[in-house]
Amino acid sequence: MSRTRYRIVENEYPYFMTCTIVGWLPVFTRPEAVEILFESWRYLQQNREFRIFSYVILENHLHLIASAPDLADAIHRFKSYTARQIIGLLKRHGADLLLQQLRDQKAAYKVDSEHQVWQEGSHPKQIQSDEMMLQKIEYIHLNPVKRGYVDDPLHWCRSSARNYAGQPGLIDVITNWT
Repeated sequence: MSRTRYRIVENEYPYFMTCTIVGWLPVFTRPEAVEILFESWRYLQQNREFRIFSYVILENHLHLIASAPDLADAIHRFKSYTARQIIGLLKRHGADLLLQQLRDQKAAYKVDSEHQVWQEGSHPKQIQSDEMMLQKIEYIHLNPVKRGYVDDPLHWCRSSARNYAGQPGLIDVITNWT
């Protein structure tokens, strides 16, 4: 039985999702941690028909619109792989305080691991119309602006805003989804 009411039930639709680091800890202030996310997405794009329509990565969470033949499995693989890689990165860099916080934030029932990186779930919301897609893309791209990090969404490089402006982005994104 699922612990959440948010579920991916129809894989033919893209979904808006949010993935958050436990305790809202600032893991993605490290460029190497962000590259782990991109590496995982690239693998999924090449091997699991993972289609990214929009994304933004902030210091402790990300928003994403994506689809795949088995999106729930793709997100599970993404979170599992990136968690292991991020823990390895933090250990190599001697980030003991952050590692301790990831240990302290681990849910008691997660007995197979020493740390927990991601909060459970991704709160997927099915994109059911072009209007909803545009609204979610705008929300994603304006997230760093609303947080006061930049004045223009194009100035936040860890986002698909540049892809939508016809500029090179950090990862391939499907901008022609209509």
